[in-house]
Amino acid sequence: MKPVWLVLNIGSSTVKFGLFGVEDATPLVRGLVEGIGLAPRLKASLPDGTLELRAPADARDAKELTLWLLGLLEGRLGPLDLHAAGHRVVHGGPDYNAPVLLTPEVIERLESFSPLAPSHQPFNLAGIRAVEARWPGVPQIACFDTAFHHDRPRLARLYALPRAMAEEGILRYGFHGLSYDYIATRLPEVLGEAGRGKVIVAHLGSGASLCAMENLRSVDTTMGFSALDGLMMGTRCGQLDPGVILHFLRQGLTGPEIEAILGRKSGLLGVSGISPDMRDLLQSDRPEAAEAVELFVRFILRQIGALAAGMGGIDALVFTAGIGQHAPEIRARVMAGLGWLGLVPDPAANLAGEGVISAPGSRVAAAVIATDEEEVILRALHRGEIAHFAARSALA
Repeated sequence: MKPVWLVLNIGSSTVKFGLFGVEDATPLVRGLVEGIGLAPRLKASLPDGTLELRAPADARDAKELTLWLLGLLEGRLGPLDLHAAGHRVVHGGPDYNAPVLLTPEVIERLESFSPLAPSHQPFNLAGIRAVEARWPGVPQIACFDTAFHHDRPRLARLYALPRAMAEEGILRYGFHGLSYDYIATRLPEVLGEAGRGKVIVAHLGSGASLCAMENLRSVDTTMGFSALDGLMMGTRCGQLDPGVILHFLRQGLTGPEIEAILGRKSGLLGVSGISPDMRDLLQSDRPEAAEAVELFVRFILRQIGALAAGMGGIDALVFTAGIGQHAPEIRARVMAGLGWLGLVPDPAANLAGEGVISAPGSRVAAAVIATDEEEVILRALHRGEIAHFAARSALA
């Protein structure tokens, strides 16, 4: 049995996963399960080819789906000598700014953050429990989406609320940190010195946010206390006047009802009434679809303007994640609205995709960089955290 690391990136609707050799981090298997809660479907690259199939009907929640996936992998590859597992965990709260060994005490603390990320944190924890159930005692670590933003300036983390509330943890945490962490490692390679300057990265997928970076570090971001804030998303509302929530309460709506409206019935789905998927909306000829797309772009342009103002300018704009990487029409619309900043797009390069997509001489560079959150988790394993954590556990 070859010793392996397992990487799990469980979202609200997908499971991304990989098995990597411990000695050289060579990928043995990488894949994706889409449609959690609906009709989960697996697509994976295995040593003997590509595997595509539907999950059984009883594997619908995240834990059961993960257990089915792990059993399937062992069935195809043989028994796995699992040395450690690394997980994406969306919310690390005020406590965690680096990968951490998952002990019962840590897991209990992470569970307390579930109300801050109800569409993600429970799924992340379900994956952790599935691995423990199949391989009891194997070290597991959590890598946090909030960690990349942890060291932003204090003013970038505060709300204008009573001071005691900030001390209680009511702060702007920011998310998509694993994606931004990976993009930060690629910026100098793709953009040269501009990549170390004032950069705004647009993570545009079913969840969407922007991150302002200087010298490859987060200085501001559009998501805040929860993953509902900032940009319009697939089913999430984005920035919203709190008075709307107060209005809902006065109308007699319950907390779960409001949560469903803001998190699962809004965004592209809510505005269009058609679909949360940008691909569907771009292909539709219905005016509601066009309005949803225009509003999505408008949110992005407004927030880019705010982040650029906060940094005192911008040297580069980077697109990543599903929409950012695969929707040249959205990139073109966003870039067309940023001429005032000095961004001149290269239409042919934009259609081609990854790489620099701004014209030569453009004062603001633009690029498309594919993100890889699993690579960030793998780096955490590869750097030796597991050996360090395991040693600490043995001494405990």
